[in-house]
Amino acid sequence: MTINTIEKNNLFSTKAKTKVKADVILGDCLDVLKTLPDNSVDLIVTSPPYADQRKSTYGGIGPDKYVEWFLPITKELKRVLHPKGTFILNIKEKVANGERHTYVMELIMEMRKQGWLWTEEFIWHKKNCFPGKWPNRFRDAWERLLQFNKTKEFNMYQDEVRVPMGDWAKTRLKNLSETDKRRDNSKVGSGFGKNVSKWVGRELAYPTNVVVMATESSNKNHSAVFPKELPSWFIKLFTKPNDIVLDPFLGSGTTSIAAFQLDRNSIGIEIQEEYHKLAVENINQQTKMI
Repeated sequence: MTINTIEKNNLFSTKAKTKVKADVILGDCLDVLKTLPDNSVDLIVTSPPYADQRKSTYGGIGPDKYVEWFLPITKELKRVLHPKGTFILNIKEKVANGERHTYVMELIMEMRKQGWLWTEEFIWHKKNCFPGKWPNRFRDAWERLLQFNKTKEFNMYQDEVRVPMGDWAKTRLKNLSETDKRRDNSKVGSGFGKNVSKWVGRELAYPTNVVVMATESSNKNHSAVFPKELPSWFIKLFTKPNDIVLDPFLGSGTTSIAAFQLDRNSIGIEIQEEYHKLAVENINQQTKMI
């Protein structure tokens, strides 16, 4: 196991109260995770190799063996995650024998047996997905971002990811009726309507659970780089400055770079020596630019 520790240059950040660092660890994540203390990580955000993908670098675990392979890792992730922390898992089903394989759903069910709460599911809508043609389906333009927690009460800073209200506010809020100004019983028989008038004058609203971002699969010399904005979004949502972010499948270092830029500490684990070296280089280069 090799550990490279990179410290942030601008130590007097307006948000970070202490020195921010990134530990980039070369090793098998299951072995490395066993060395980390209990309840020591505030956020886990990662994109592991999908079933049968990247065989030349990560071995390509088959879909029928994927859950069996991944569960020992999620057991350790649950141990190291803080009780109020969050685990975001970027994953996608594989087509096998003409149908979608069920390994993602099976993994969710087995993780719940481990004690995880499957709290939410976000969708990453990839704006620039690659074109293609198949005889029985269209191209994929989205991936899952599964949210897991250890308890029902977890840290969440929703105001940090608010978005512009949008053009609808200019028309919908222009001429409010009396109904818009009160919270009536729902006409469909469940719940209540919304007091629309409370949004008048506001510029920001809370986002949906669909995250729209372009891919970055052709840069950084890695076969599956997700956009830095993706971990950044979840880092802002679920952590505060000086918290610790973990990526057990670090790849080219995207999560650690995002954490550095947001004044968070990070731990990144990468099994491939080539990618570990690349991650260290990328993090060093990016942090000099901060």
